[in-house]
Amino acid sequence: MLSRRAALSGLSGLALTAPALRAQTVPTLRIGILQDRSGPASHLGGAGSVACARLAAEEMAERAGLKVELLQADHQNKPDLGMSIARQWIDSGVDALLEFNNSAIALAVNDLVRDRDKVMLANNVGNAALSGRACTPNMTHWTFDTAMLANSLGNALVEQGGDTCFFIRADYTFGQALRDDTAAVVEKRGGRVLGEVAVPVGTTDFASALVRAQASRAKVVALALFGTDLLNCIKQAGEFGIGRRNQKLGALIIYLQDVHSLGLAAAQGTQLTESFYWDLDDRTRAFTRRVLPQTGGVPPNMGQAGAYSATLHYLKAVAALGPAAAKASGRTTVARMKRLPIEDDVLRNARIREDGRVVSDVFLFTVKTPAASKGEWDLYERSATIGPDQAWRSMADGGCVPGKA
Repeated sequence: MLSRRAALSGLSGLALTAPALRAQTVPTLRIGILQDRSGPASHLGGAGSVACARLAAEEMAERAGLKVELLQADHQNKPDLGMSIARQWIDSGVDALLEFNNSAIALAVNDLVRDRDKVMLANNVGNAALSGRACTPNMTHWTFDTAMLANSLGNALVEQGGDTCFFIRADYTFGQALRDDTAAVVEKRGGRVLGEVAVPVGTTDFASALVRAQASRAKVVALALFGTDLLNCIKQAGEFGIGRRNQKLGALIIYLQDVHSLGLAAAQGTQLTESFYWDLDDRTRAFTRRVLPQTGGVPPNMGQAGAYSATLHYLKAVAALGPAAAKASGRTTVARMKRLPIEDDVLRNARIREDGRVVSDVFLFTVKTPAASKGEWDLYERSATIGPDQAWRSMADGGCVPGKA
């Protein structure tokens, strides 16, 4: 793990410059990728997100003659270190900050970016407050948030007959928020919550929680867990037959790499929602083929693909405004981003709302059985498409003050 001094002193050595630049007099756009590169979320963003952002920069350099420089740093999930890196970057001329992986850091940097009139491309971070009470005219939020995860999975499960739920949740704020948001969606649709168990972080034995879930006879056992806790619970749920017989298993937040790590024998039947899957259609497969040489052959997950979409759309707005004008005002650049249609190989039916929230189609997937899979990364079967109006929290419910974003 890097020390603060090493993280800060190493920034200049992490610069990546897009090739094929035609207009050498064009000002350089500098994008800082601030992320967890050594902690619990490092395999969910990390080098994969950098590879996707690099591809977008290279494509826009070729397409529009833009000159783009990427920097990257590990905030180590320390808010003070994250803010130090962000300040140093902005002081040295960085125009946009991307990724984050950590809600506390994202919220703090959000204020800094607003005050310094730069651009924030929040991605791979779940806090829905970014497009709610914390919205600013300098911020866009990509790919997912906790409200989307609750809305999309809750609505989809009830739509498919899962009108009773039992929750196994993490015993801290994140788990409570996911449980509350999802329960509200289920109850709004006429469903019922039949109980819950809160488990401490680091729980290894979920037997008692799973026994209670089975005894509830709820049609859906919803998991508001993350990381190793989630993987352990899914493994043990399979041993109880949950997700394979009468009860469905819903994971409120899980990534492609998590499912791959679990293996289909353990994860089969789990239901989840994502806004991107590499094998969704011809366009997602085309994007994946382009980025695979930079990811070591591992398909990007939802958050990593979001880094491509966010970077590409930002650079399209820069091209429309002109680099000099874009560098002069992040607020102006974000306003142009909101007016441009989102058109790429990652998101479907997407746009940026006035509160900065990127909304798109979201897809309900079921993890395949081993027999149904045709390859190592052939993990999901699409069960339903959920449109933006149903998948995402409304602006009114988010609490973004009109004129603030």
